[in-house]
Amino acid sequence: MPDIYNTITEAAAEVTARIAEVLEIRAAEPQQRRMLETYLAEIPFPADARVLEVGCGTGAVARRLAAWPGVVEVVGLDPSPIFLAKARELGAHLPHLSFREGGAHGLPFADGHFDVVIFHTTLCHLSQPLDALQEAHRVLRPGGRLAVFDGDYASTTFGTGDLDPLEICAHAFREHFIDDSWIARRTPLLARQAGFRVDAFHSHGYTESSAPSYLYTVVDRGADALAEEGRIGRPLAEALKAEARRRAEAHQFFGHIGYTSLIAERL
Repeated sequence: MPDIYNTITEAAAEVTARIAEVLEIRAAEPQQRRMLETYLAEIPFPADARVLEVGCGTGAVARRLAAWPGVVEVVGLDPSPIFLAKARELGAHLPHLSFREGGAHGLPFADGHFDVVIFHTTLCHLSQPLDALQEAHRVLRPGGRLAVFDGDYASTTFGTGDLDPLEICAHAFREHFIDDSWIARRTPLLARQAGFRVDAFHSHGYTESSAPSYLYTVVDRGADALAEEGRIGRPLAEALKAEARRRAEAHQFFGHIGYTSLIAERL
C-alpha cells in the first residue's frame, strides 16, 4: 500500500484528523523539540528573513519559526485543508505566520521570494523529491538557505533481539506511511543535483524507552495497517499494541528512528 501522505487530500476525515493529532504529539516530544532547535540554530537567518515551510502539516515547525529572532514572515504550505485548518487555529496568535494550500512540486510563489526554505519530514513522502528541491531553489534568493530534516526510516526498529514480533509494526509503518525510507541518506546528493552547496549534514538519534509517546503511534499505526489489510487479525493487532505498552511498563521497551539534517546554500 502506498504512503498515505501521497493521497492525503483523498483520505477520510477521521484518518487525517488522527494524523494531525500524531503530528502534534511528535512536535511536543522533548527529543523532537531538541532536534528541531539544533538544526534551526545552524541556519544563518538574515535580518528580516522570509521563510517557507513546505509540507507544514499542522504548523508546529512554522509556529516555532514565527518566533525565531530576525524572522519577519513565515508561510506554511500543505496540500491538506484539514491540516491547514488546525495549523491556522494553533497559529492564530502569531501575526507573521500564514498558511497556504499547495504542493511541493509547484510552489505558488515568485522566483527568489524567500530567504530560507525548510522541509521538515516532508521529502520522505514525495515521489519526486528532486523536483521539490528544484522548486525550492527557484523560490529562494541567491545565497538563500535550504534546510532538510528527515527520518532515516529504514533504521526504524523496536527490536531487542532476533525475530522480535514488534519489528513487523516498524515494517508496516514504513510500508504504509513513508514513500522513501532511505531518503535521509541521499539528501546531500539530491541537494547538489538541485543546485545547492551543502554546508552541513548531521545525524540525530531518536530513542524512546520507558515512557514512549510518539513511538507508540508508530507501533499502533503499523499494527492497525496490517489488520485493515487483512494480513493479520484484529486480535493480533491489539496484542502487538498491548505488548509495546507492557514492555514500557516493565522498562523493556526500545524504539529508535534515526534522523538527518542538512543545511545548504542556493548558488
